[in-house]
Amino acid sequence: MSTSQESVRGMTVSDVMQREVLAVDAGWSLEELADFLVDNSISGAPVVAEDNELVGVVSLTDIVRQNRLQEHGSGAQDTHDVYLFELDRQMGKDELRELHIQYETPVIVRDIMTPMIFSVNEDTSVQAVAETMLKGRIHRVFVTRDNRLNGIITALDMLKIIRDM
Repeated sequence: MSTSQESVRGMTVSDVMQREVLAVDAGWSLEELADFLVDNSISGAPVVAEDNELVGVVSLTDIVRQNRLQEHGSGAQDTHDVYLFELDRQMGKDELRELHIQYETPVIVRDIMTPMIFSVNEDTSVQAVAETMLKGRIHRVFVTRDNRLNGIITALDMLKIIRDM
């Protein structure tokens, strides 16, 4: 075994975790969530409740999934389409182009987040984190202490370890 492989085997979460974690509030709208993820150039984030307790994880995939459900769903959207059809009959195409119809979805982060949390403590080996990420097919693992968010390790953090071997 090479020296670099031995050094990786001795690494723990505390050696590689990011201690400053950007978190999302469970009560945010999907618009706030999307803006937050895009503005910070991240694909997902932990979700915290009012008391800063870690309650889940949310990602761009969750937003896309929710949008697809709304596009293919029924209910309020169908009613909305009825009004649009009626407007289409009463107004010309030029008038409709100038009319901007927008409605706000009542869906919030808590509704689309994944409540299952993959978490480790600071003493966990980097190998165990890699195994957890592979088995769970996940991109981020949270470092917690007393169910409070203490750090994060992402797939990119793990790739940096491999690069530096």
